[in-house]
Amino acid sequence: MEVSLTLIHWIYLVFIVAIIGFMLFRRDTTIVCIVGILSLAAVSTLSVSDSVSSLFNSFIFAITELLPTILVISIIVAMSKILTISGINEVMISPFAKVIKNPTTAFWTVGILMMFISLFFWPSPAVALIGAVLLPVAIRAGLPALGVAIAMNLFGHGIALSGDFIIQAAPKLTADAAGIPVGDVINASIPLVITMGLVTTITAYFILMRDIKLKKAFPTVAIASPVQETDEKLLSPTSKKILAIMIPIIFLADVVIMSTLNLQGGDATALIGGTALLILILTTCLAHKKQGLEQSTNYLIEGFQFGFKVFGPVIPIAAFFYLGDAGFYTIIGDHLPQNSEGIVNDLGVALATIVPLTPEVGAITLTGVGILTGLDGSGFSGISLAGSIAQLFSTAIGVGAATLTALGQVTAIWVGGGTLIPWALIPAAAICGVDPFELARKNLIPVSIGLVVTTIVAMFLI
Repeated sequence: MEVSLTLIHWIYLVFIVAIIGFMLFRRDTTIVCIVGILSLAAVSTLSVSDSVSSLFNSFIFAITELLPTILVISIIVAMSKILTISGINEVMISPFAKVIKNPTTAFWTVGILMMFISLFFWPSPAVALIGAVLLPVAIRAGLPALGVAIAMNLFGHGIALSGDFIIQAAPKLTADAAGIPVGDVINASIPLVITMGLVTTITAYFILMRDIKLKKAFPTVAIASPVQETDEKLLSPTSKKILAIMIPIIFLADVVIMSTLNLQGGDATALIGGTALLILILTTCLAHKKQGLEQSTNYLIEGFQFGFKVFGPVIPIAAFFYLGDAGFYTIIGDHLPQNSEGIVNDLGVALATIVPLTPEVGAITLTGVGILTGLDGSGFSGISLAGSIAQLFSTAIGVGAATLTALGQVTAIWVGGGTLIPWALIPAAAICGVDPFELARKNLIPVSIGLVVTTIVAMFLI
């Protein structure tokens, strides 16, 4: 089916290029996205009032789509804070310190534990949960602070966040932008996440062990104070032990329920979010006793502040890219050609008629897009773009929508989510007392090799 491209299509394409360009030069894209929305609305409606209204409505649409994700992350952060303050996290993690005897066990124990916790809590809270406890143990075992930061970084901000199999915030964003089910993106991302994770962490491990053997210097800076201070008086040792056992069991039960009932996307997020909220309330009331009601609200407020601070930059970007699909009709109205399948689909059809795309070209392109969109230091701000472009390319190729979408997601988050961009490395660098720029340099070779291998694997999966 042929679709004639209108001025609306060309404006959307121009702004996609502009957004990539701004990201490439490390400039903020919020204003660009807002101007793009306003331009599309103005050309479509030819009305000043309708154009301004569409700008506001696009934000409402984006927030409505993102609200479950923002909410669950805010609750998880709030829960993480009470676990840290009450000292429960120390009890949860302390048994793992017994197996850390040398640099090798330190690297893999810190990394695997970071990955596991990040799957449930996300990497930033996980850094606060385990960094202060395991860092001294790892250093005593012979692993430099920079090595601890690398392990936390690659396993948490890399493997766990790029797959995001439990909370499913990342696949939800990319799936929505690509117009495919969340489950398809998750399934397609599994082999890519495994490939990227294995190649990157094994490469980093051997480089790190070589540097230790050669007795190279590992520069450090003053170690920052923990994000949260522990109040030993809040809970008795027995209460901490009981809760430290119960909480992981409860979350494991959630995983079993999700697997048994095949819960994904919004349903899985709701289960995790509700569980985290109940744990937050129970733990806060037990810890603060008479002040439990008030403190629960305070933790929630701080969690919401964190959630909207993190996702604030995502909302205008998502608002723009939602216009590429069904969001256009909801936000602006029916102003596309009668046989249009949405702006992105139309561009994909047009591209298929003029460019002989192949799976190989598509995979390389999505990796490039992921790298570019990650340059702003926020892996999530660019994955909507990755999803939209994956949809465009898969339409042109005829296959591979889920794999291309997953590849763009994995690449964008590995680059921008906190392994290569120095200003995104600050949490792990600060807790370990290392320079974020030095950490980024140490991650560069392993992550680059991982991206090349993962892109090649994706070519065979499309």
